[in-house]
Amino acid sequence: MAYTRATDVLVVGAGPVGLSAAADLRRHGVRCRLVDRLPARLPYAKAVGIQPRTLEIWDRMGLARTVLEAATPLRGQLLYVNGREQARIDLKLPPEVPYGFAALPQYETERLLEEYVADLGTVVERGTELLSFTQDQDGVTARLRTASGVDEELRARYLVGCDGAHSIVRKGLGISYKGAAFPEEYMLGDVEADWDLPQGYAVRSSHRAEDGSTDDVLVCIPLPGTGRYRMTMLVPPELSKQATARGSAQGVRVAHGLDGDRVPELSHIQAVVDRLAPRATTLSRMRWSSVFRISHRIVDRYADGRVFVAGDAAHIHPPTGAQGMNTGIQDACNLAWKLALVVQGEAGPTLLASYDAERRPIGEEVVGRTVRHARHGIEADPDDPQTVMLREAQLLVGYRGGPLAGSPHGPPDAPQPGDRAPDCAGLTGPVAAYPLRLLDILRGRTGHVVLLYAADAADLAEAADASGAAGAPLMAGSSLGAHHRPPPGTGLQTIAVLAREAAPTATDTLAIPGYRDAAGEFSRLYRPDGPTGFVIRPDGHLSARFPLSGTAAALSDYLAALSASARTLR
Repeated sequence: MAYTRATDVLVVGAGPVGLSAAADLRRHGVRCRLVDRLPARLPYAKAVGIQPRTLEIWDRMGLARTVLEAATPLRGQLLYVNGREQARIDLKLPPEVPYGFAALPQYETERLLEEYVADLGTVVERGTELLSFTQDQDGVTARLRTASGVDEELRARYLVGCDGAHSIVRKGLGISYKGAAFPEEYMLGDVEADWDLPQGYAVRSSHRAEDGSTDDVLVCIPLPGTGRYRMTMLVPPELSKQATARGSAQGVRVAHGLDGDRVPELSHIQAVVDRLAPRATTLSRMRWSSVFRISHRIVDRYADGRVFVAGDAAHIHPPTGAQGMNTGIQDACNLAWKLALVVQGEAGPTLLASYDAERRPIGEEVVGRTVRHARHGIEADPDDPQTVMLREAQLLVGYRGGPLAGSPHGPPDAPQPGDRAPDCAGLTGPVAAYPLRLLDILRGRTGHVVLLYAADAADLAEAADASGAAGAPLMAGSSLGAHHRPPPGTGLQTIAVLAREAAPTATDTLAIPGYRDAAGEFSRLYRPDGPTGFVIRPDGHLSARFPLSGTAAALSDYLAALSASARTLR
């Protein structure tokens, strides 16, 4: 048995979720190891939809541009029933939303994230399997088997399981994973079609029987490249192998995911296209294919002591609306900044309880919604189309009423603590000759950002002084040694936003970065009730909203919520 030095966090599983967790941990200055039992990335275009909210998260990391250059836009969906066009859905979002919908094969998403993480100093340890783990009051002891066959014992302060539907981490915790399996089996194919359908539009073509039921379906999602699609359809009888989801709290094999034993040929996919495609087309250049099954399951808790689960290890559901990978990435983002504060001694361990409190309700909602959409179609959703679109884009994910959401302030329909912090355009600075978006200002920052809004520079200066005093304990660093301290800017970072009517030179005298709401977009979207302050969390959600005159008290209250003992930060 080989022994290695300890690390702060062990992340198991190097899919999009595990890579996202490692990326955010490294951005916050946390040591981590990232292991995956597979010897290489799988060449499968499994999860392909990139939601606008995920792109916002990647923008703050500085990764969005790289992804956009590799992805293809998703502009909408064409719906056909029995060969006749029924609807054309355009994926339109409000103009203040900075990103639209995109598609990228999962292996490309993983490649870009892996390169990003490597630049931060963490390399995926391929062919390394987690065999078992135990935890105690001070940490987690994990037993690994490396690619060379050597067993290794690793000591970590925390363990994050991002190891999929068959998660060893979840099974090791004995966490319940309840749900059911869909009886249908599907096949996937990554192919090219020579039809003349509009670019950027997904295609859903189905056959409706005389009794009104749908007995045949074809779904085509565009991928980067000319005429390239990931096609999904029901399995033909010769490839069917009905399996049931035999499961228990201990996690007997879950009927979910790809089945490598059955590989459809191009002729199988062409036969379905011949039956259902709205245009006659010849398929070619099949890159891969597989049969897959769908379950819907969710754990009864996202954490147990020092061990956490995220992504498919915590929740699985139908692929309707491309919610799975994106929900898992938000799991990782929510957890990583909290782990960073605790590891660095900036917050107490009780902060980590907010991970389950915030994310499990989101997982439950996503599972329930995608199951309904899979059974009845997204068009049967009772909400208005704009709400459906915003929710599918994951722009409505929020934590109002959660343990970290401060008291509401201002108009009830304005962004409140727990809500996503909206992006806005038209912010101008004293030097740059071009307007900025709020995301431009937040990009690269790893800590909490305090936004102070007013028309009077004197009010902003006074609130900035109060912000600096309240944030001093968070900026002090931990007692773990200089090499464990967070990178510069991890604590409270204060930025002023001057009202549109403020003088263009009002930012010149501020001791903090200042921007003018020249286009009035900040005021329109945030709806400040007079001079108002906001705190934006590292994951892009509001955690506090308060009158500017109460800056010191509001920030002290929020920092106390991050700490195990309020006395530490008061």
